[in-house]
Amino acid sequence: MRGVLGVVSGYLIFAVSAVLYFRLADVDPHSPAALAFEMLTIAYGLAFALLGGFVAGKIVRRSDLRSGILLALLIALGATVSIIARPGAGALWTQTAAILLFAPASVAGDWIRIRRRRTA
Repeated sequence: MRGVLGVVSGYLIFAVSAVLYFRLADVDPHSPAALAFEMLTIAYGLAFALLGGFVAGKIVRRSDLRSGILLALLIALGATVSIIARPGAGALWTQTAAILLFAPASVAGDWIRIRRRRTA
């Protein structure tokens, strides 16, 4: 049960922050955006994916990367479903960033948690 709670919590940290970000910026995540906005979005997404992976691992309390990997799969699955659900509709930069950058960042967040615990 702790594993499910951890991964779901990590995903909510990532997903809710993304929804709030795009709503506050009043930007459609499926439309093209200025390069500066895309770069800011990627930095923001990386930070919250790292945080989500860290928190997921902290809740699960395992000494391996399983929770970060499961979170990465969930992030990538969400992006893939978004691509499939909207074929040919708009830009895919947010989904591509989620698959190529944010999913691995969630594993990195879990890895950071493990490293911090080993050095403490």
